[in-house]
Amino acid sequence: MASLQLPMRMMILPMMVISLVLVSIPTSAALPFVLLHGIGGYCGEMFYSWFKTYAGSVSGSTGYCIEIGNGAPDSWTMPLHEQARIACEKVKQMAELKDGYNIVGISQGNLIARGLIELCDGGPRVNNYISLGGPQAGLISFCMPLLHMQEHMAPSGYIKVPTDIRGYLKGCKYLPRINNEIPDQRNATYKKRFSSLKNLVLIMFEEDTIVVPKETAWFGFYPDGDLTKILPPQETKLYTEDWIGLRTLDEAKKVHFIRLPGIHIGITPAGIIENVVPYLKEQVLAKTTIKGWSSLVSNTMTDLIAAKEKRLLHK
Repeated sequence: MASLQLPMRMMILPMMVISLVLVSIPTSAALPFVLLHGIGGYCGEMFYSWFKTYAGSVSGSTGYCIEIGNGAPDSWTMPLHEQARIACEKVKQMAELKDGYNIVGISQGNLIARGLIELCDGGPRVNNYISLGGPQAGLISFCMPLLHMQEHMAPSGYIKVPTDIRGYLKGCKYLPRINNEIPDQRNATYKKRFSSLKNLVLIMFEEDTIVVPKETAWFGFYPDGDLTKILPPQETKLYTEDWIGLRTLDEAKKVHFIRLPGIHIGITPAGIIENVVPYLKEQVLAKTTIKGWSSLVSNTMTDLIAAKEKRLLHK
């Protein structure tokens, strides 16, 4: 037995070396993502629960749905600047996002996403931003009184009437700000933050009749004073004068204009895999411990859920 003790003792050193390697080896892990739901929705709704779980399980990224206030009612009645402020405070308190995160915005949720990117002082870094059917350049309406509804109706924060640009710039309190549209109030910080994105993914749905014009999902819109045509994003002043850094991102090949068939937010599982997942899978290097490594492995074991796709139509 004495002859066996030396080899066994000699085995301890290599095992310790292997353990040390496991403790200090750089390991890649996908950044987490935040999901921001649309108007009239809430995080526990079937579509959003399914989207977060499905996109997370396929990409290997952990998803978090940020709820603001009481969900559906507040998505209608809380001013957008207040919704953005609350979302900012929430992401700053999430230790899981301290190394950066990605955003997936759904419809109106994209305007909260823009607030997180541009307005959230001291917030964690946003890496990739995926926008599904977002009213990025505004939404046309002739029936919502902007001046009187700003504090009571969230959509009034992005209604834009091309034939009344003066009224829009004066009465609309949110979209002109984040799009840097007011000439004497353009903020270089907003542009710097937005143009620092690694990828900007803009998804437009071909049969969208909720976000009008549908090209607003790409930052396209009607020219000032004209309702007879729609400008592609590259022909708008926001782009040509680079108010928020959209042109800067595009020239750096960081903007992905994606056109999908279907109605508003009518994205299929295949559409998620092809157009969303690649921007959630991007890896980040991080040191890990054996405990952290085990946690990372266990976190990728998500439950399979069977959920029928639900199409959203929020009027």
